[in-house]
Amino acid sequence: MKIFTRTLVLLIVVLIVFGGLATAVFADNSQPAGDPSGANIGSISDVAAQTPGQPTMQEIGNQVGKNKIGINFVWVILTGCLIFFFQAGFALVETGFTQAKNAMHTMAMNLMVFLVGAIGYWIMGFALQFGGSGGTSLLGSGTATLNGEVAIKGFGGLFGYKGFFLTSGGTYDVGIFAMFMFQMVFMDTTVTIPTGAMAERVKFSAIVMGSFFVSMIYYPLYGNWVWGGGWLSTLGKNFGLGHGALDFAGSGVVHAMGGIMALASAIIIGPRIGKYKKDGTVVAFPGHDIPMAILGTIILFFGWFAFNAGSTLNGQDFRLAVVATNTMLAGAIGGLVAMFYMWIKFGKPDPSMMCNGALAGLVAITAPCAFVNSIMAVLIGAIAGVLVCLSVYFIEHKLRIDDPVGAVSVHFVNGAWGLIALGLFADGSYGDGFNGIAGGVKGLFYGGGFGQLGAQLIDVAVLIVWGFGASFVFYKVLDKIMGIRVAPEAEIGGLDIPEMGILAYPDYVLTKQEISMSDSVIPKQVKALQKGKNNMFKA
Repeated sequence: MKIFTRTLVLLIVVLIVFGGLATAVFADNSQPAGDPSGANIGSISDVAAQTPGQPTMQEIGNQVGKNKIGINFVWVILTGCLIFFFQAGFALVETGFTQAKNAMHTMAMNLMVFLVGAIGYWIMGFALQFGGSGGTSLLGSGTATLNGEVAIKGFGGLFGYKGFFLTSGGTYDVGIFAMFMFQMVFMDTTVTIPTGAMAERVKFSAIVMGSFFVSMIYYPLYGNWVWGGGWLSTLGKNFGLGHGALDFAGSGVVHAMGGIMALASAIIIGPRIGKYKKDGTVVAFPGHDIPMAILGTIILFFGWFAFNAGSTLNGQDFRLAVVATNTMLAGAIGGLVAMFYMWIKFGKPDPSMMCNGALAGLVAITAPCAFVNSIMAVLIGAIAGVLVCLSVYFIEHKLRIDDPVGAVSVHFVNGAWGLIALGLFADGSYGDGFNGIAGGVKGLFYGGGFGQLGAQLIDVAVLIVWGFGASFVFYKVLDKIMGIRVAPEAEIGGLDIPEMGILAYPDYVLTKQEISMSDSVIPKQVKALQKGKNNMFKA
């Protein structure tokens, strides 16, 4: 064995020496040199190679323009693909934070909402949101066909009407398709968030209906008001309030809208059986796989770089470096502060709140990420880390609302905080021309006065009125029509078989605590279980 090892080492040395000598002896200095830095790649000759004869200035200019737009196309499509990976993160977080007996149901919901959402947004959601946005020259002139907006003169736009099925009004255009793909994965985040708040007792069919509602009406209308050229975005032009409502990547449009729907739906569906004792004591339902939830958090954190930086829609806007770094810092400090808060208060760092703290910091920085410096990004994330801890306790213990994954605290509370933070801490170094207003975006603490903060506060108020009001009415009506909650015996036994027809973990059995808890709800079934008539359960 030693002889073989020595021989192998000797052979490798000989080959390295021979290769070096051969390079020195046989090198042909007449051949073109390499370009290890890449600095010499790309010149007018590349344009000439694509055109017969000598290229004209017009041809050169056209190629340069196509390359410029091409960079943006690649940036938007690539970041859109990365944002889609959010779906895996949410699925792992929600499933890890809930009980094993509902794992298949929770996972399936997180896939289904994307499937429904994509179709609903294609049918009409995109048209309502961006049909009158005018598109963006960053993705080519074809997006200018998005010029249909229903508006009130002197007030602003209400909703768009170009782009139904991605065909109406001349919207069969590569730029519009790129924009649709990118914006659809943003909407998909909103449609996913409420599933966590209703987990472990909601009918699968109710989430299907809710997903159509979110993708076709609920999200697109508010999204139009902020991102589609609607009335909130024109508060600056029409009423002199800064640059109008700003939300760079969606603390409000995406996260707070999903979070406040989570609040409304959790109120209507009620707490899980056994969550609250008669004396008001809260009963903990530990998540069955916290490592899974941590992995989901890491995936979401990774996707958030694309979520925020991709919102430039421009691969040549170098501010994306600031956006990505601010995102990293806010998420990191949010998780760190939540960890230390729980460690100091309860004696242990609590990995689940560490996850929610990081997500809260990421949600909060999503609106102001392009407009603040790193110090303010850390401050925003740190406050989010405390807010999420306080909010989870308040919602569960004081309001007695059962939110299994903390969706309301992470997404609504900190989404609203992110919108307000933009109005406070925007430093004026970015945003010239946003919503048709000259100059950088300045918050209250950077000489912007009350204007920008006022626009942000109006935005939060509208979000609460529309977001909570519309979702509460929707789920209330849906509950009356078809019922949104599963039967008690299905909830106690687990939703995997009754709702999905398949178990995530085929060897799962009910615990003594679950059987005891069910005694007052389904006494006949419990007695049968205790007599051993069903081998899926054990006493």
